[in-house]
Amino acid sequence: MYVEAAQAPDAVREQLHSNGARVARLAQRLRASPPRAVVTCARGSSDNAATYARYLIETRLGVLTSSAAPSVSSVYDAAPDLQGAVVLAISQSGASPDLLAAVSGARSAGARIVVLVNAETSPLAQLADDLIPLHAGPERSVAATKSWIASLAAIVQLVAEWSGDAALAAELRETPELLERAWALDWSEAVTLLTPAESLYVIGRGPGLAVAQEAALKFKETCGLHAEAISAAELRHGPMALVRAGFPLLLFTQNDETREGMTALSGELVAQGATVLLVGTQAPGAHALPAVAAHPLIEPLLFAQSFYRMANTLSLARGRDPDRPPHLNKVTETL
Repeated sequence: MYVEAAQAPDAVREQLHSNGARVARLAQRLRASPPRAVVTCARGSSDNAATYARYLIETRLGVLTSSAAPSVSSVYDAAPDLQGAVVLAISQSGASPDLLAAVSGARSAGARIVVLVNAETSPLAQLADDLIPLHAGPERSVAATKSWIASLAAIVQLVAEWSGDAALAAELRETPELLERAWALDWSEAVTLLTPAESLYVIGRGPGLAVAQEAALKFKETCGLHAEAISAAELRHGPMALVRAGFPLLLFTQNDETREGMTALSGELVAQGATVLLVGTQAPGAHALPAVAAHPLIEPLLFAQSFYRMANTLSLARGRDPDRPPHLNKVTETL
């Protein structure tokens, strides 16, 4: 996990070099024939990347975006009408049977299939109308890291081209160097605070919710630590009842319209006696973890990169093997 996560800057660098022309062609087609909706299809870490895609596509392009439930096709054998829609399938392996069934069904139902996948010769890649390889290279640890960051980078590249956002495209070109800086940051304070923890909340909002979801999954997967990802907007709708003195929360706060509310929430949690770890901003009484400032849509990639290094260290500190979580395999064959 440590070695592979450290390779994320090179993966993004290779992706940007190799995919520019094909992403530009796809963006041109999408502008010429706008989809009536985008449907994301993914499992596990890739589904967390799909959350990020939804926020970018809806806020930057105004196209309704929703997550598919693969069991609609793979279990219930139903076929929603997807004529005029784009299905955005995201996967590291491109081999999960339920994902393949869902994408195949969507293709038959009239959708255009856009695939982001690391394994370019996978069965999922063969179903694509438009293929965007992630170029992350072999990933042997069960925990996906560099392929997840590569998925987000591919989403940024597509949205920047599709929307004609030159500023975002320019920032993306600087992302490999920013990822290298993010990898070098010291999050050892989080390791100290979370080593004895039994559970925690991971909070985000907007694109930052995707990182919160990914971090919660990695806490469970690599650290044996029960973690729940929650939108900051949902925390007061029930989950706040569990917050008590010493209860740990990790908050990811990118520099956009959500920052003011996230900072205020941090102060409220500190006042309740919670142990608040804060990424991307500062609040009195909270433990601020260092972060690299960037475009608000790039910051989630950088947060994830710093988090992966910390999670690997935390896993070892808790006596776990981050590369071999119990009961898990690299390819999850959900039926």
